[in-house]
Amino acid sequence: MLPLIGKNVVVIGGSRGVGRRVVEAAIGDGARVLAVARLEERLRQLAREVQGVEVLALDATEESAPSRVFDVLRPDVLVVTAGALPPAAPLHEQSWPEFSVNWEVDVKVAFHFSKAALTLPLPAGSTVILISSGAALAGSPISGGYAGAKRTQIFIANYAQKESDRLKVGIRFMALAPRMMPDSELGRHAVAGYARYLGISETDFIQSMDSPPTSADVAAGALEVITHSDRSNGKVFLVSGKGLEAVP
Repeated sequence: MLPLIGKNVVVIGGSRGVGRRVVEAAIGDGARVLAVARLEERLRQLAREVQGVEVLALDATEESAPSRVFDVLRPDVLVVTAGALPPAAPLHEQSWPEFSVNWEVDVKVAFHFSKAALTLPLPAGSTVILISSGAALAGSPISGGYAGAKRTQIFIANYAQKESDRLKVGIRFMALAPRMMPDSELGRHAVAGYARYLGISETDFIQSMDSPPTSADVAAGALEVITHSDRSNGKVFLVSGKGLEAVP
C-alpha cells in the first residue's frame, strides 16, 4: 500500500525547487496534495504537469495565510519550503533590506505556520517539516542574514516541538537542513555567487562540493521522516547526497 494514502499534504512553496519535488513525491505516494505559492502562473504550470495536485495562490508571509490555507485543506503533513533568494555579496556591500530579506520571508512563514499548527491545532499525529539549510550549521558569508534566518527556523521547530509536548497536542515538528543543491534555483544562485566571489568557475566550485544533494534527495528525505516512526520528534537532519544525518 502507498504510505500516504488517506493523508492530506500541504506544501508551502510548492511550485518550484524542493517544494515541487515534495509535491510530486507525495502525489506518487497516494496523498491528497495542496501546493501553495505566491505566483499563479507557476502554480498553473504545476497543475498542468502534475496530475491531481490542488493549488492555492497567496502570500505565505501574511498573518492570515495559515487560516486561509487550512480552510482549503487541513493537513496531516505540512511542509514549509517557501523562502526568498538571499543576496550574493559580502557583508559590506549589502543594504539592510538585502541582508534581512530571509528574516522577512523564510522566518516569518515558518513562524506563522508553526504557530497556527499549535493554536488550531492540527490533528494529533500531524507532522510539520521546516526546510532550513545547511548554511544554518556552517554559515554563509556572502548571503547576508540567510544562515541566521535558516538557523532560526531550526529554533522554531525545536520550540514548537516543546510546546506540542507541553500542550499534549501530539504534533511532530522537524527541520531538514539541506546542503547546497546545484540543481535548484536557490542552489544555482549560490553557486554563481560563490564562484564569482572566489574567482573560480561554477564548474570548479561544484566539483569542490562534498556530496551535494539534489532537490529530489531533499524531497525523499522529507518523505522518509514523514513515513518512518523511528525518526523522532524535534530532530534536525542534515541532508546531503548520502542521505539524512541527525544533527545533535
